[in-house]
Amino acid sequence: MLNPPYRLDLPRDRTSSVIFASPHSGRDYGLDFLRRSMLDEHAIRSSEDAFVDRLFDAAPGLGAPLISALAPRAFVDLNRSCDELDPSVIRGLRPGAHNPRISSGLGVIPRVVAGGRAIYRGKIDLAEAQARLDRYWHPYHDALRGLVGESRASFGEAILIDCHSMPHEAVRSIAPRSSTRPEVVLGDRFGAACAPEIMDRVEAAFAGVGLRVTRNTPFAGAFVAQQYGRPAHGQHVVQVEIDRALYMDEARIRPSQRFSDFRATLRGVIADIIEIGRTAAQPLAAE
Repeated sequence: MLNPPYRLDLPRDRTSSVIFASPHSGRDYGLDFLRRSMLDEHAIRSSEDAFVDRLFDAAPGLGAPLISALAPRAFVDLNRSCDELDPSVIRGLRPGAHNPRISSGLGVIPRVVAGGRAIYRGKIDLAEAQARLDRYWHPYHDALRGLVGESRASFGEAILIDCHSMPHEAVRSIAPRSSTRPEVVLGDRFGAACAPEIMDRVEAAFAGVGLRVTRNTPFAGAFVAQQYGRPAHGQHVVQVEIDRALYMDEARIRPSQRFSDFRATLRGVIADIIEIGRTAAQPLAAE
């Protein structure tokens, strides 16, 4: 497909029920979108989970698929429901029931980027918003549902690791002292999206390489965790938020000198998580 709506890297042999996803690392900013924005090419990237897809790109070589967004979060947010439409930025919509994400400008078609900075000078048409959903949102989630279904069919379960990054400033707000600040926040919607034994093992994978890990505060999981996390039906989702200061220069949005070493560290974490999907469920025999 020319200009595909997402990137899907599959393992040669899919040996685990684990799936990795990076819905906010897309960086294909079209010229038309940039021209219509009030923000420059640097500022508009502030909500992007820059380089997260590269941090987790060892997964296919270790036996698990990796699906990554290509369109940027500022253009269409794949970790929101397709009906979270903001009448403050989309022309022709009537205000609906209160939704805190929409009210803050972070609906499926965002109104703002990090820091509450407005993206557009005015509004966009509803038809344009729908075209973005048809072009990017629906294909991404169709593919993600397909991966989950394949894992369940082959292994009897699916473990989805939804990969994100968090601004260092957000980390600093969690705890006043640097020694107590988490470097990784895992979200399972307080147990609603993942079985506790799987969550424990995911946490152990990150903690085992010396990273400070907390759960659900301040990031418990958004649409993907809510939509796909069904522990009682063998579908588990863990949202992973990694402190950007560990691997990138946030001000310049560039990999830092620590990037390669941190990426190598994460390879071991990825391998341990993939192993969860080998031991938690065995491949189902063909009928």
